[in-house]
Amino acid sequence: MPELIYSARQERHRWRDATDRELIADLQRDDDRALDELVRRKSEPLVTAALRILGDREEAKDVVQLAFLRVWEKRHSYDSRWSPNTWIYRITTNLAIDHLRARQSRNKYVEPYRLHLTQVGRSQTPSRGLADLQQGEVAAIFERLAGSLSSKQRSAFLLREVEGLSSREVAEILGCKESTVRNHVFNARKSLQEALREQYPEYVPGETS
Repeated sequence: MPELIYSARQERHRWRDATDRELIADLQRDDDRALDELVRRKSEPLVTAALRILGDREEAKDVVQLAFLRVWEKRHSYDSRWSPNTWIYRITTNLAIDHLRARQSRNKYVEPYRLHLTQVGRSQTPSRGLADLQQGEVAAIFERLAGSLSSKQRSAFLLREVEGLSSREVAEILGCKESTVRNHVFNARKSLQEALREQYPEYVPGETS
């Protein structure tokens, strides 16, 4: 019995110490324990990325579950020229974009995000800047402003500016050129600034009520 316990402990450490590429190699050998380890280490950041695209945590969790199913289904078609992280992010991001588009097409006349946002009223916080707001308040404002962005602009902006991925990584995830990513990010930033100025002028330096 002690040998079995020691062996099981060794096995757990082996999975936890494995690199992402080693886990993908194990996946390709049809070892579902490698998928369990990927789920353990990747779920939280992937849910965060999907949440920022969708604005709904339960939908983000559903998308990530589906993403891991796709990872398993596509394990034999993985191209080793890609980093595993970029490959998994691309699957998740594409699913989130598809989900967002489907939701928008189901109801054109409702705000595209189902997250219950806190309305930040001008009369309630007349002298506060964005830096003074709580994280939840900033997130609520961003969700409202992001409604003006296309799905690709939103994804590029979040992956590049919020998740901190490089332009090359974002281009690989979105399946476009780096110059296109930079263009999406530039246009997203410009749209967000214009929307902020229009909807929340009290948070824009130099703007008056």
